Amino acid sequence: MPEQQLLKPGEWSYCDYFWADKKDPQGNNTVSGFEILLQKQIKGKQMQKEMAEFVRERIKIEEEYAKNLSKLSQNSLAAQEEGTLGEAWAQLKKSLADEAEVHLKFSSKLQCEVEKPLLNFRENFKKDMKKYDHHIADLRKQLASRYAAVEKARKALTERQKDLEMKTQQLEIKLSNKTEEEIKKARRKSTQAGESREDCWGERRRIFLVR
Repeated sequence: MPEQQLLKPGEWSYCDYFWADKKDPQGNNTVSGFEILLQKQIKGKQMQKEMAEFVRERIKIEEEYAKNLSKLSQNSLAAQEEGTLGEAWAQLKKSLADEAEVHLKFSSKLQCEVEKPLLNFRENFKKDMKKYDHHIADLRKQLASRYAAVEKARKALTERQKDLEMKTQQLEIKLSNKTEEEIKKARRKSTQAGESREDCWGERRRIFLVR
């Protein structure tokens, strides 16, 4: 199949090396896909911290804004106005107090549903990374051990193959020598049989002539 086109050819992006490894332009050194994912996770840790700080600043702004709106709604300026204008003025101050309450609740919601989960996730991420580091270290030890076992088995197989080839050659030479000896023996027997046949014919001729 054709090789997949990179999404970010100019970068060592985790999205392009999720399963495979990254090679340098010369094709010599490689960076494993796991290491790229690990670096992505480490960067994500800093990203979570910065996001939490951003949300914290937004919470401060909302709280400060709510505080100032609430303070302004309690201002006594023009509080002596009467009639419909006085009622409108009082309604304006109440709307400021209501808006202050909305912003205060929004800041509290940001804190509970955004900032706190981000911080908790970051803390849990530290614990999870330690656990995964130990687990991955164990897996790497197992992999190294199995690789060594495979290498040992490969060397043993190579030695056995060499031994088998040598014994096969020796057997072939032995069989060849044995076959050659058997051929010589068969030739001697054939020669002897031929001589016996000639002797028999000679004896028969001699007997015939005597008669």
